[in-house]
Amino acid sequence: MGMAEAALAIVGGLVLLLAGGELLVRGAVAIAAAARVAPLVIGLTVVAFGTSAPELAVSLRSAAIGQADLAVGNVVGSNIFNVLLILGASALITPLAVSSQLIRFDVPLMIVASVALLLVGLDGAIDRWEASVLFAGLLGYLLWTFLQARKDAATSGDSLGGEETENRPAGSRAVLGGLILVGIGLALLTFGSHWLVLGCVALARLAGVSELIIGLTIVAVGTSLPEVATSILAAVRGQRDIAVGNIVGSNLFNILCILGLTGLVTPRPIAISPAALRFDIPVMIAVAVACLPIFFTGRRIARWEGALFLFYYVVYVAFLVLQALGHEAAGTLASVMILFVIPLTCVTLVVTVVRDHRNTQKSL
Repeated sequence: MGMAEAALAIVGGLVLLLAGGELLVRGAVAIAAAARVAPLVIGLTVVAFGTSAPELAVSLRSAAIGQADLAVGNVVGSNIFNVLLILGASALITPLAVSSQLIRFDVPLMIVASVALLLVGLDGAIDRWEASVLFAGLLGYLLWTFLQARKDAATSGDSLGGEETENRPAGSRAVLGGLILVGIGLALLTFGSHWLVLGCVALARLAGVSELIIGLTIVAVGTSLPEVATSILAAVRGQRDIAVGNIVGSNLFNILCILGLTGLVTPRPIAISPAALRFDIPVMIAVAVACLPIFFTGRRIARWEGALFLFYYVVYVAFLVLQALGHEAAGTLASVMILFVIPLTCVTLVVTVVRDHRNTQKSL
């Protein structure tokens, strides 16, 4: 692929990503309004699972050719990317209000799922029974979310009297229309991310960038591009529940469904490398845990907190690149982060949470 073709693929990919993200957000909002379901629920399920479809396809394809261990790196890298880069970028565009449901249930569940991945992988592999436990966790989560949505819908239906019965056919048509928009949007996102990655890889090769760096950056980000487009466009349009729910729901889907389903269909256990157990999975857990204090600060993600997430992602990618190249600066960077930057961030977040709690108590 020449430079002109690569540039055309990049432009076409970006256009499809924007169009797909716009249609997906519109469809999700239409479904939520017609079904009288909170947009957060749609973001946590329909949008989140839909945008995670590329990760699922990559993992199942890897399992089919006997490389199921790639699924772990795909999931862990995607989860870190989702929180640090996508949530950070979305919060920079507009401060994101956080639902109390996320703080009480969904984010703690994301932390539990992340820790569970570490525990099942301590022996160096995910066995079939462990994969079945993960997948059962997804089914339980979906059941709880569905029952909670029905409960909320029933409450709103009671307040509307007989209007619900009269508008049910129109509501069903609106839901169907929303699902069609979501389906078209997901298709455009898939094609757009594929074209964009192809174009970027071609340009990087023409510029002399090594295959290793391309794999650690462009290809690793490629499967998460649907989440990028959807969450950022949702933030721009003011659909903050969809923007945040997409990230949390995608992370849950990645661990519980992708690894669970891949572990069930592959004939051998999914191998987990010692490097992933020592570094990448703990980083994923730390990123999930970091969401709680940040979400607690006024139940919103402020712009400075989004900038902090972005900074950490840049450092994480820099460490991966330096480590892959065998550069001695990788150890220095890790030491600086562990000994200085992360503790300082923790202190800042604790002070912010305590101050916010005191302000809340005073207002009461």
